[in-house]
Amino acid sequence: MKQYGVNELRRMFLEFFESKGHLAMKSFSLVPHNDNSLLLINSGMAPLKPYFTGAEIPPRRRVTTCQKCIRTGDIENVGKTARHGTFFEMLGNFSFGDYFKDEAIHWTWEFLTEVVGLDKERLYPSVYLEDDEAFNIWNKEIGIPADRIFRFGKEDNFWEHGAGPCGPCSEVYYDRGEKYGCGKPGCTVGCDCDRYMEIWNNVFTQFDNDGHNNYTELKQKNIDTGMGLERLASVVQDVDSIFDVDTVRALRDKVCELAHTEYKKDEQKDVSIRLITDHIRSATFMISDGIMPTNEGRGYVLRRLIRRAARHGRLLGIEGKFLAHLSETVIEGSKDGYPELDEKREFIFKVLDQEEEKFNKTIDQGLSILADMEAEMEAKGEKVLSGENTFKLYDTYGFPVDLTKEILEEKGLSVDEDGFKAAMEEQRVKAREARAVTNYMGADATVYDQIDPKVTSTFVGYDSLTAESEITVLTTESELTEALTDGQSGTIFVKETPFYATMGGQEGDTGVIRSENGEFEVQDTIKLRGGKIGHVGRVTKGMFKVSDQVTLEVAAKKHADTCKNHSATHLLQKALKTVLGSHVEQKGSLVTPDRLRFDFSHFEAMTPEEIAKVEALVNQEIQAALPVVTDVMDIEEAKKTGAMALFGEKYEEKVRVVTMGDFSKELCGGTHVANTSQIMVFKIVSEAGIAAGVRRIEALTGDGVFAYYKNVEAQLQEAAKTAKTTPAGLNEKIEHLLAEIKELHSENEALKSKAAKDALGDVMDQVKEINGVKVLAAKLEGVDMNGLRDLGDQLKEKLGEGVVVLASAIDGKVSLMATATEGAQKKGAHAGNLIKAIAGLVGGGGGGRPGMAQAGGKNADGIDAAITKVAEVAAEQMK
Repeated sequence: MKQYGVNELRRMFLEFFESKGHLAMKSFSLVPHNDNSLLLINSGMAPLKPYFTGAEIPPRRRVTTCQKCIRTGDIENVGKTARHGTFFEMLGNFSFGDYFKDEAIHWTWEFLTEVVGLDKERLYPSVYLEDDEAFNIWNKEIGIPADRIFRFGKEDNFWEHGAGPCGPCSEVYYDRGEKYGCGKPGCTVGCDCDRYMEIWNNVFTQFDNDGHNNYTELKQKNIDTGMGLERLASVVQDVDSIFDVDTVRALRDKVCELAHTEYKKDEQKDVSIRLITDHIRSATFMISDGIMPTNEGRGYVLRRLIRRAARHGRLLGIEGKFLAHLSETVIEGSKDGYPELDEKREFIFKVLDQEEEKFNKTIDQGLSILADMEAEMEAKGEKVLSGENTFKLYDTYGFPVDLTKEILEEKGLSVDEDGFKAAMEEQRVKAREARAVTNYMGADATVYDQIDPKVTSTFVGYDSLTAESEITVLTTESELTEALTDGQSGTIFVKETPFYATMGGQEGDTGVIRSENGEFEVQDTIKLRGGKIGHVGRVTKGMFKVSDQVTLEVAAKKHADTCKNHSATHLLQKALKTVLGSHVEQKGSLVTPDRLRFDFSHFEAMTPEEIAKVEALVNQEIQAALPVVTDVMDIEEAKKTGAMALFGEKYEEKVRVVTMGDFSKELCGGTHVANTSQIMVFKIVSEAGIAAGVRRIEALTGDGVFAYYKNVEAQLQEAAKTAKTTPAGLNEKIEHLLAEIKELHSENEALKSKAAKDALGDVMDQVKEINGVKVLAAKLEGVDMNGLRDLGDQLKEKLGEGVVVLASAIDGKVSLMATATEGAQKKGAHAGNLIKAIAGLVGGGGGGRPGMAQAGGKNADGIDAAITKVAEVAAEQMK
């Protein structure tokens, strides 16, 4: 058998399935696109899920890929064994309702035996226990003897994940020979040793599971095939593990070269060699897909991989920074299949260098402090590092808690994780309290404080809603970064922007930023100190890097609606002064695309007539089609023109004066319509007081008004339909129904009272005397809590002095009620404690005062036990 290299095998697989009519697709990014269920792509089929579910139409019904994947579930075992790794490549061929078992199995055999040249006698298929169809294809069509086909149960050979599409599997195992075996008698397929290695898995998606293990045949049956490239290579090259295949071995040897050591000479060093080899592969591929080291999500996974590798480099005695040097070997070995590695080479090196340098600054001090803590633990005979000390390492010295755990576990020690979490939460609370006191207007300290003060932005959106610019700064939600990638949230800063940032009550613009390789949804635009304008949002496609050239495009409709509401606010302020008096002053405002809100000084509620006058006056000026003119002038000159300014507001030397005909003139930096006629129409929807001497108006303009009236009309029609009348007759119908409801309510209360008494029957013979106190505990059927309370009062009167406990269930929901007279209380009775003692028996809880208490529960079967226990509890209370 020829020993093909990893790159050759990848190419052979894709070309083989291309010859079978498959579309060979490029590996998808490690960042899942529009899939919040995954942090990172972890299988060949994961990025193809929309094609399997029907959410998207595949480019072809037959597809083949070699998908880069990362799994970190066993990260603690990486390095400790030669089996575990975080990065791998998954070869796959997929059918979306096209071919099925027959073709899939035949092509599996053809590729493995005729293309790769594996020995047929060393290949062993497995099938699901009940899958006779697959068994017959292997046996009768391929010609595998029945005793070499293994039938496994659901746990091994049936793929499903809760409700939804699922189906049996057929795997192929390769016998690597006795030298890889365990030597035990009967060692065969399914043994835990390394002799029989699974190299191929066909998943036949043919059923739909309703979630209760009821299976129906799918109309569209699919094929999902997976084969680990590194596994196949280890078989073809006849090597011990994935760390010995050609491309990975080259990287492993480079680690040994930098560490001046040899592989398989020292098991402890081998752990570090394998770990570094694996982690730098993962890190290189992750960075090439735009993932950046952060303290959360996939960014934290990357940071953890880098820091683990850096630490184990120190354990091997590697001096200085070395990760970028190793990354070069990764790129050289894999660029044949992943050219993006070569394209982003310098970017990858830069990120690794920065992160390694950042880690190096903390590691020495942290290790020294941890060593002191270990010595203190040893002196005290302790095996667990306190949460307080773990947090001190993390918070004061920047030492990652995962690294602390890993170092201690190597020595048989552990961390008080609950204590660490408690210390972390305490710190968060203190930080929030401190920020509330010290920060301007209570604003939290943010990542934006880390930006170079020299960075600034220029707003160019008064004249255009699009612009070309260059990215100057990128941030995640917690730190500065060199790149943002698909699905990641963050903030983009550019040199020039048409996006208006939230200021003066006007909400920031939304829209989209595009680059050659990416798309970013701008969800908000913010203004920061130093003239910085941040575009806050999420990458919806591709990635963005600092210095990228981008196109910025404001959402035109939302912007236009915001302008209408802002200009209407100016008209509203002047109308209020005209109708209510010159004392009216603006006390705050909010302008969004959907509505406007205006707070103003006034000492009483506006009358309906005043509201109507203000609304009419604003609409009059809208219909007058006043030109809206903006002039830039000195502040003193602006004041001389009579322009309204906000009291106490700090203005720049140069200000913008917005004039609307002869009606309104104000200082304003916001964006506006060109003519008041563009506002279309104005409607006040509410007027209310929000503080002493301050009123608030909320209003709509343009399409918002039409939508408002349409909604009101729809509600009126629906109400009339429900009342079985017309909108015109609705008022009369409502009055009639209210009178009818009042009468029925009175009848219902009388019936409920009678039903409760009937349900109770004659229970006085159930009264027990406990230590001189009468106690009545009874079970009823179908009585609610109000009914139980009424009956309790009646029974208490009959008893004279004593304790009454009643229980009932309606639709499985239990109600418990207890009441105690003053005389019973003096002898020790306590209704609240009594209820608390028996409520658990009905699956609930409750309590109350000494004289009255109630509880609810979900276990109606426990009522009898609860009633029985009353006597016991009462006897204990009244000793």
